[in-house]
Amino acid sequence: MNIGILVNEGPYTHQAADSAYQFASAALREGHTIHRVFFYHDGVYNGSSLTEPPRDDRQIVERWSTLAREHHIDLVVCVAAALRRGIREQNLAPGFRISGLGQLVESGIQADRLVVFGD
Repeated sequence: MNIGILVNEGPYTHQAADSAYQFASAALREGHTIHRVFFYHDGVYNGSSLTEPPRDDRQIVERWSTLAREHHIDLVVCVAAALRRGIREQNLAPGFRISGLGQLVESGIQADRLVVFGD
């Protein structure tokens, strides 16, 4: 199955980012593909390279970057939501890119399922 994922919450304010990551990892282990992960609203903070949690804390941004690198997953941060929150292209963590809502629409069309995490 080809899966699209939408993450609407930040990495340290809600469990949605952790749940989305765990879901994506489990889906990949089961042989599914991830079409794209789209980060919207406060979810754009998942792609910020400015996040520096303590080393003994969950490294959510780093986890997403590693997953994208190892499985060639497209991680897209919504441009409008990112700019409203001060996130620009030069502030993105490895593996993330900025684009518009068209990428979310495309994922909804091309994926067999679009799974949403967060409000």
